Amino acid sequence: MSLQTWAAPRLEAVEGALDGLFRDAWPEPFGPMCRYPLQTGGKRIRPLFAFAAFQATSAGDPGRALPAALAAELIHSYSLVHDDLPCMDDDDERRGAPTVHIRFGENSAVLVGDALLTEAFRVLSRAEGLDPAVRIRLVEELSAAAGYRGMIGGQARDVGIGGPITGADDLIRLHRGKTGQLIRASVRMGAISGGADAAVLDALTRYAEAVGLAFQLADDLLDLDQDADEPSFPKLLGEAETRRRCAELAERAEAAVFELPRSQPLLELARFTIEREA
Repeated sequence: MSLQTWAAPRLEAVEGALDGLFRDAWPEPFGPMCRYPLQTGGKRIRPLFAFAAFQATSAGDPGRALPAALAAELIHSYSLVHDDLPCMDDDDERRGAPTVHIRFGENSAVLVGDALLTEAFRVLSRAEGLDPAVRIRLVEELSAAAGYRGMIGGQARDVGIGGPITGADDLIRLHRGKTGQLIRASVRMGAISGGADAAVLDALTRYAEAVGLAFQLADDLLDLDQDADEPSFPKLLGEAETRRRCAELAERAEAAVFELPRSQPLLELARFTIEREA
């Protein structure tokens, strides 16, 4: 299976749906501001995890996983907008384009991030084709992953709340929160959208927890020569040990879902996670 061929129609659906958001935003210039960080590229890996988990769970219309895919990407995009702010990482460029606060101003960037965050939950609450009980489960999943139990907790640790990162266990917890929880939620939301039973959801959760940490370790390796002051696994454990752990996590992820039907996209995404070059 070609991951690129499988992903193409799903990514096209995601891009079209994202482009349709914020069209009724007021005041009128705020709509393009909100769409700006959604139009500067990105791998859309979290939507793909949602679609792949849905496919491993259901042979039905993959469009049922679109709300979960969109919500995950909106949360990811909001987190980047806020990460780039001067009070956080103070970045002037992302994906080769000016960051939102550089393009529109710091106060507008805060509001853009807030709009992306809240839109994620509106998308889930209005998901057509999904029962109300399923929508509530999706909102619960995303709330836990995006809040203090997950991404925000990881970000709090990353900005120094709790002191310096000194050991691998602390760094693992940071990575699982800041990066891993949203990948975990993307997979679980895709599975829930497909009606996964408890056993399948458990297998997919084990997959997501392994691949989510592998994804961040791979990022650490790609950023080896950057962010000299940032804690990372290569700096704590060495490059060779980080690569070993990354490969081990990918193998663990593959083993968790190998026997599920239609799991090939999940297997390909696990391999892509550790083999990507950007």
